[in-house]
Amino acid sequence: MRIHDGPNVLADDKAVVNTLERRFRGMRGKLGLVTMARKTRRLVRAYLDDIAAMVHDSRARDDAEFDVLVYHVSVPAHHVAELLGIPSIVMCPQPYWVPTDVFPDPSMPYRVPGFLNRPSYIASRAVLWVFAGGSARWREQGLGLERRRTDRMRQPDGTPTTVLHAFSELLLPAGTRYPEWVRTDGFWFLSSSDEWTPPEHLSTFLEAGPPPVYIGFASSVTSDPAGLGRLVRDAVRKAGTRAVVVGGWSGLSADDLGDDIMFLREVPFSWLFERVAAVVHHGGLGTTGTALAAGRPQVVCPSFPDQWWSGRAMHRLGVAPAPISDRELSSSTLAAAIKRATNDPGMAARAKELRDPIRSEDGTGAAVSVIEAVAERRYALERR
Repeated sequence: MRIHDGPNVLADDKAVVNTLERRFRGMRGKLGLVTMARKTRRLVRAYLDDIAAMVHDSRARDDAEFDVLVYHVSVPAHHVAELLGIPSIVMCPQPYWVPTDVFPDPSMPYRVPGFLNRPSYIASRAVLWVFAGGSARWREQGLGLERRRTDRMRQPDGTPTTVLHAFSELLLPAGTRYPEWVRTDGFWFLSSSDEWTPPEHLSTFLEAGPPPVYIGFASSVTSDPAGLGRLVRDAVRKAGTRAVVVGGWSGLSADDLGDDIMFLREVPFSWLFERVAAVVHHGGLGTTGTALAAGRPQVVCPSFPDQWWSGRAMHRLGVAPAPISDRELSSSTLAAAIKRATNDPGMAARAKELRDPIRSEDGTGAAVSVIEAVAERRYALERR
């Protein structure tokens, strides 16, 4: 059964893209926020209805058995786990959801005094409510469960829900401590792409000169992809380097890029990053982790809070210049950051120093072990 793509379809909505680029500033930005929230809530209901239908269909089949439910924190799937009578595990790709005294909720748009760090984590839940709404009605009408107060960080019996952070604890500020039910064991990498065979034109480009830089903004969207393409082209020329540009959702075009820039629609990052001089990206944790595992310096151009968190973490770790905001991003500022990332020996050495620790964490394997342990604990309780 296919599940609706939900708010992901808004990547093609020009009004939404313009609102995001405006960062909700001014009256137009505030009105755009209201419109965007309404659109998002409708789309959230669409995929939740599909999830409910899938769950009811699975329960109707005699051969459907479930051990544990692992879900993204933004989805109210703890209700589904309760309906199925199985434990749930929350996956958090960013450190937004479990409060700590060491740093504030990264989604907070303003700086707060230290004593408000822990209370500030209400911000992420508030943002989720604005764009997704509550789940009580879906719990009752979609899943057929009785109304009651629930918390995705608690099991139905009140015990803490296991939380899996899908990133390395090396990104956390010094002194960060979480409860024992929160696991921060490393990035979740895909299986190795060492056996991937590159197209001939990519191999020829890589062999034709010094290692290029990678430039790509992955899941970021823009209302002016042609303008972004020109900015990237001019920055590469000013930096005096070569580049492999991967389009992703940014809409970058191959038109007029020149012989010093190779444009690709897609490529395995784990393969490519081993062969570049630096990684220029938007700050998504997947790209951040892969660049760290490749031991490459980075340039981070963030737009949203989680991306800013990654960019600041990379700067703090010494593998990247200070992140470049969208207001500051120009061919000149990007070129200067690329020059710094490719010519600073200390930055290169620090990136290589972190490579082995990041790779040795095996976050994917650790997550699997945690999931298996939760399932085994469930069966042990049932056998009593």
